[in-house]
Amino acid sequence: MAFARSRQTLAVAGVLGLALGVAACGTGDDKKSEKAGSAECAAYEKYEGHDGKKVTIYSSIREIEADRLNESWKEFEDCTGIEIDHEGNAEFEAQLPVRVDGGNAPDLAFIPQPGLLKRFVDSGKLKPVGADTKAMAEQNYSPDWLKYSTVNGQLYGAPLGSNVKSFVWYSPKTFKEKGWTVPTTWDDLIKLSDQIAGSGTKPWCAGIESGDATGWPATDWIEDVLLRTGGPEVYDKWTTHQIPFNDPQVADALNRAGTILKNEKYMNGGFGGVKSISTTAFQEGGTPITTGKCAMHRQASFYANQWPEGTKVAEDGDVFAFYFPAIDPAKGKPVLGGGEFVGAFADRPEVQAVQTYLASGEYANSRAKIGDWVSANKKLDINNVPNPVDKLSVGILQDEKTVFRFDGSDLMPAAVGAGTFWKGMVAWINGKDTNSVLNDIEGSWK
Repeated sequence: MAFARSRQTLAVAGVLGLALGVAACGTGDDKKSEKAGSAECAAYEKYEGHDGKKVTIYSSIREIEADRLNESWKEFEDCTGIEIDHEGNAEFEAQLPVRVDGGNAPDLAFIPQPGLLKRFVDSGKLKPVGADTKAMAEQNYSPDWLKYSTVNGQLYGAPLGSNVKSFVWYSPKTFKEKGWTVPTTWDDLIKLSDQIAGSGTKPWCAGIESGDATGWPATDWIEDVLLRTGGPEVYDKWTTHQIPFNDPQVADALNRAGTILKNEKYMNGGFGGVKSISTTAFQEGGTPITTGKCAMHRQASFYANQWPEGTKVAEDGDVFAFYFPAIDPAKGKPVLGGGEFVGAFADRPEVQAVQTYLASGEYANSRAKIGDWVSANKKLDINNVPNPVDKLSVGILQDEKTVFRFDGSDLMPAAVGAGTFWKGMVAWINGKDTNSVLNDIEGSWK
């Protein structure tokens, strides 16, 4: 669709209604009118013509991240007159299907699971992207990214934020004081873990509690390990069920992850033993690093948002991250990651305008400048990324040599990837054996 300019001609009889509307709604329109036509608004001209319209967005983004989200599109709102009403919910994955199936779908949703996106496509609820959104997405994202939101040759969502999950967080200051060296191989990682455990400190800490999504951080562990032991070919076969979920190669990867996650000598610094992992909020899982009660925490780039206020994230700071080491050098240095896709349940012109803007380079740079955000958008200037870990992540995502694979659980059917897989990892952490867990998940895959 084209975003043509339009001007509303007010009849004399409508003046009173307009005045009452302004009184009721505050000064938002005044701010828009002051900016309209200014140099600041030049980049938004193609989105104009929808003054006074509202677009609702639903996501899992909450608290300080939600505040940053609102800030990132404020100028777009001021210049176009479109009001964006965002709602973040910790139970997003469970509640979005309820809303959609109940006829109360948002206009747009930031969907982090391609499997869940496909569910809405299959049910006829999700709208294909418009021509402008498609053109913007194809211009700014690689085909590898677009394939995750493409169903039967049709694009149903534009990528938005991204993350690199193959990171281990640590304290550079503590490592320097203790004489610990950042490991570059899996064997070195295990040797370091043993060294730290021998000094009386638990080397690892983790948390997988996340409301209805409890268990997802543990799925990242097995995915990252399988990508390293089996390589991208085996990983792709596993996520698409070309090999069963309980394939011996998958069992080996889970058991290898268990040498850390289910090791009482290693876990769970600052919280207790292994079973405390399942009741520790993922947001708090790495925080004992800042108090010296834990040395390492495997988590994605977006964990930069979770550190206590005032924590310096830098190579010489309070916390930083290193690459989760490769296991088999022959498999290279694969990178596990994830991201959100902006899916539309409505195709009104103003909804398509917002969806297109969110796929643009203008939006990517606007959000990046605020901090603690990563995207695979080709137009994102790495100099606009202030956080050192995020800068590292963007460099990895924009590097054509990177062997990148999307989060496996997010690629699977939602009932598995956002259901039995999550639940199975909780049971595994709490003592259930590897084979039983994998057999249960395999049995749930229809």
